[in-house]
Order: sequence, then C-alpha cells, then structure tokens
Amino acid sequence: MVKLTADLIWKCPHFFNPLKERELDLRGNKIAVIENVGATEDQFDTIDLSDNEIVKLENFPYLKRLGTLLINNNRVTRINPNIGEFLPKLHTLVLTNNRLVNLVEIDPLASLPKLQFLSLLDNNITKKPNYRLYVIHKLKSLRVLDFKKVKAKERLEAENLFASKEAEEEITKESTKTIAPKEVPNVSEVAEEEQTPKVVAPTPEQIIAIKAAIVNSQTLEEVARLEKALKTGQLPADLNIPGFDTDATKGGDEKMDSDIQNEPNAEPDNMDEEKNEESAPMEQAC
Repeated sequence: MVKLTADLIWKCPHFFNPLKERELDLRGNKIAVIENVGATEDQFDTIDLSDNEIVKLENFPYLKRLGTLLINNNRVTRINPNIGEFLPKLHTLVLTNNRLVNLVEIDPLASLPKLQFLSLLDNNITKKPNYRLYVIHKLKSLRVLDFKKVKAKERLEAENLFASKEAEEEITKESTKTIAPKEVPNVSEVAEEEQTPKVVAPTPEQIIAIKAAIVNSQTLEEVARLEKALKTGQLPADLNIPGFDTDATKGGDEKMDSDIQNEPNAEPDNMDEEKNEESAPMEQAC
C-alpha cells in the first residue's frame, strides 16, 4: 500500500495525451486513499488512477480544470455525495471493474453537472433490474453509458418508469436485496461422483448369474464384491459377471424353453418316440 504524496504526484509521468490534454498517470501504484491531490495545482485535464486499491471516491480539492477521471480496476464502493462541488467540469468518469453494488450508490454522481460519459462495466450494479434506465433517470446530462449512446427512447422509458417517487423508491429498495448465491459443488466431490460407478438394481437373471459367478470366482476379492452386490441389491454398472450377457436377459424365457427342448434327456420327446416304436409292431401284427 502506497500513500499518495505530493512527491509521488510529481514523480509520476505527466504528458499530453492523444486528445491534446495534459494527463497525470498515477496508475498501478497500490494507492488506497485519494489525498494530497491539491499538489497537482489543478494543472491537469485528465488524471489516471487506474489499477490501484482505492475504496472511496472522495477527498478531491476544488479542481475546475479536471475533465476526465479514470479509476477503473479499483475497489470503489462509496462516492462522496458532494463530489460535484469539487469537480464542476468533470465530463468523463470511468469506473469499470469496481465494487459498486446497489443502484443508490451512483446517486452522488448526479451532483456532477457536466457528466456526459460514464462507464460502470464489471460492477455488480449492472446486474440489477432496470440498472440502465435508473442511471439515465438520475444523470440527466449523460450521453454515453457503458460505451453505448443514450437514446431518446431510453430517456422516455426511464421517465415513465420513474414517474413517481414511490416507483423510484420501490426499484431502489428491490436493488438492495441480496440474492443468495447458488451452491457450487465442490470440485473434488464432483470428480469423485464422476469416478464412482453408477449402481442399478439387479434383475432376477442377474441374481442367478451372480450366484453362479460366486461359485466360479478365482479370487477372494471378486467373491467379496459379488456377495456385496447380492446383499445390497445394488449392481455396479462396471461389474463384469463371468458368463453373463446383459443382452441375453432379453427374451430369457424363450431361451430357457429352447434349451430345455434341446436337452437329449428331455422327457416329453423321449416319451413320444417310445410310443411310436411300440405302436409300429402292433400295426404290423394286425
């Protein structure tokens, strides 16, 4: 954390920018508090305080020349309600990537009579309902918001939306409500779930196959795993049951019937053959 001193101000680069304006470059110095800006002696049209650690936009002396203030990539959460009294000519303000959350937090900017260009991108405030219309409603002189031109249609829409004080209060009240963040699953838990095989309930055919697989298992680990699946009634999808084909379970009854018919010792077939053999001599005898 660096203190903004008069010595630092005059050691930092100052030059004429492409707009032919005199600019003071104070960016990237880890400045946390705006102070001692009077040391500039109001000699600059633009002051760049980007990439610091500023929390409050305040402590400006009266600077009648300053027209552009760049404070992107800071931590601004509060703006001095009377900032317009000290920066009467400020027309451009860049607050991209700060920590403004609620709509009412930009109300102090209404005290800037010349403000025409404003950027609030990458602030949580931009996610609030009616954000753009609210800013247009509050800052009457604004011409460009978040690098998009303010259209006459938007001005009319903002005027209608905030036609009454009650409507404005209701919308600002709504913006202050905090939305509970959605629970984000732990990365390790997600990875563990993805690695853990899904389980499915075994079918009667699979239960028979598991029992047979237990008898034919070659290792104790496989026996233990099969017994666990049999007891819990949950069959891991990656469990390989020796001699069992999942496709074969379809139409299992037909397959079992056909196997019975193909057995050499099946009683129905043999009985018919014996009857035929016995009836043949009897017919010849007649």
